[in-house]
Amino acid sequence: MPEYTLKVRRYQPETGEGPYWQEFKVDLDPDLSVLDGLLQVRDRTDGTLVVRCSCRAAICGSCGMKVNGESTLGCKTQISEAHERANRRDGGANPIVVEPMANMPVIKDLVTDMESTHWAKIRRVTPWLLPEGEPPEREYVVPPESMIDITQSMACIQCGACVSSCLSMEVDPGFIGPAALAKAYRFVGDPRDSQATERLYDLAQDPHGIYDCTHCFSCVDACPKDVAPMDQIMRLRRLAGHDHEIDDVNNGRRHETAFVKIIEKKGTLDESLLLQESYAQGIKGKLIPRAGALKGLVGSIPTAIRGLRTGKMRSLPKLIPGVHHELPGDAQGHVKRLYSHAEEHRTQLNLYITGEEELEPEPDEEKIEPEADEEGEG
Repeated sequence: MPEYTLKVRRYQPETGEGPYWQEFKVDLDPDLSVLDGLLQVRDRTDGTLVVRCSCRAAICGSCGMKVNGESTLGCKTQISEAHERANRRDGGANPIVVEPMANMPVIKDLVTDMESTHWAKIRRVTPWLLPEGEPPEREYVVPPESMIDITQSMACIQCGACVSSCLSMEVDPGFIGPAALAKAYRFVGDPRDSQATERLYDLAQDPHGIYDCTHCFSCVDACPKDVAPMDQIMRLRRLAGHDHEIDDVNNGRRHETAFVKIIEKKGTLDESLLLQESYAQGIKGKLIPRAGALKGLVGSIPTAIRGLRTGKMRSLPKLIPGVHHELPGDAQGHVKRLYSHAEEHRTQLNLYITGEEELEPEPDEEKIEPEADEEGEG
């Protein structure tokens, strides 16, 4: 049976010492999981190792951890695959690195405190239905097709892997987070809920709400159930800004509108114009800017200076709005056609809706048989 090495980040607060690393050897079938390896360590080598688990079938979400730097479920990660990933660059004998989830206080070894960074934020989005009027005698009945759009967010098992991998939460611990916002969409999109507008207004106005996401895709990669929390956040934004026309204090809607407008017009992003169009939209906004617009523009000066220092903006002319070049030839026409198609269809992809309906041939359609090969005829 193959032998694997687990390098585990340990933390035992009762000792008064800080975190440290410890390696363990395990003999395990390659098809078994990293969690199985940790349980073998606990049962045979070191009974003080603490790990949280329950179903061992990627259903309960208890065994969230980081394996080789990636947030995942210990029970879903095969130990042979984890070994290959740890050694894919040099093909050596590097250990499988196991750590507690990030963005959460560590209680002991691989067990984290999910209350402050997960459950408190789940409660923040009011994760229950708020229907209107008196409840029915039995259940609320809605057409099945009206629930399809929220099936993806309903698949969340609250494992916290997306929270652990979220770069926005790393920078801003106050960010509501991918798990809570995905849960918020589950109720915003539910036809039985009567507070969709109020929910969207609340999340749009919160400085740590839907516009605090930086689109890093880390939560999409980490989610073991393909909930794609970032997709749900983008849906909340679309509903808040496009459908409900909520102008938020964070300038999120105006920023997105300006971004879309510039790309549609030029094909690439004119960042200096983006700043101006975000805070002072239209001719009137530029001639008579609001106090909030002036404050936002002045507050953005340090960002522009950092852009020059780091080389993102390579010359002073690029700071002048409107100087940015357009796409050559008919390329911009293709971009505009893409925009037009997107606005007409507004397709929302849901990973839990798969497959295609088999199309039956029309009754009057004749089935055309392929012609026999003349050389093959006997």
